[in-house]
Amino acid sequence: MSRFLYHWKLYMKRIFLITLSWIIVALNPLRAQDSPYQSGEKISYDIHYGIINGGIATLEINNAILDGKEVLHSYFLAKTTGVADVLYKVKDIYQSYINPETELPIKAIRDVSEGRYKRYNEVTYDHDSRKDSAILKSDLTGIHIAQKGIHDILSCFYYFRKHYLAKDYPFKNGEVITIMTWFTDELYPIKLKYIGAEEIRTRAGKINCYKFNPVTEVGRLFKTEEDVSFWFSADKNFLPVKIRFDIFVGAFTVDMTEYEGLAYPLNFKTKRN
Repeated sequence: MSRFLYHWKLYMKRIFLITLSWIIVALNPLRAQDSPYQSGEKISYDIHYGIINGGIATLEINNAILDGKEVLHSYFLAKTTGVADVLYKVKDIYQSYINPETELPIKAIRDVSEGRYKRYNEVTYDHDSRKDSAILKSDLTGIHIAQKGIHDILSCFYYFRKHYLAKDYPFKNGEVITIMTWFTDELYPIKLKYIGAEEIRTRAGKINCYKFNPVTEVGRLFKTEEDVSFWFSADKNFLPVKIRFDIFVGAFTVDMTEYEGLAYPLNFKTKRN
């Protein structure tokens, strides 16, 4: 039993870290009609392993004020529930303050509590002082110089939806889209491989989706580079409705349960009563 508990804690921690990294996911409220999302969008998810519910997550974006300027504030929360919360308590919060004109992050906050591990980190982004690069200031590791147009882990999610999915980008099967981000105080390239179109069943009904596989690192957790899958709704919202993690001990899934404040109605093929 102790061996089972050890592996359960290990996998729950890694699944939550990866979920945070990929769910993850810049909006101009003055041009809402051109964007697949708008201020007030909120998505809720259940995280489960088989029939075991492991946790919940929410992702939302709203108008806000930062240092006297209008910004967009994206807020992501993931936490364990039920048995998982007893075995390994997790409560992770990520925040991003985004310039609505440039769609680039101004400030990012990572506030994680995973068992005994706790970490709080603020990073500010200066995209204007240098023509050829960005200046990042972390309260933990100091000053860093990064490439122009770098995103944080949340702003890149919105950027991908608007500048790739919503632009009728001509994806080809097997094509990989890369967006450079700054995550956990280091450069972290987000790589999404397009797999194709697929129909997904949700609580609200069936919906056509675009499937992407983030390129993952093969090791103790994943057998191949394609053991994580994302499904974005194939409508005007391009909403992330499902995530699946295939790992050595089975499969974890992250399923959309509720949504509100969408820019457009979700285009379900069949709705459940």
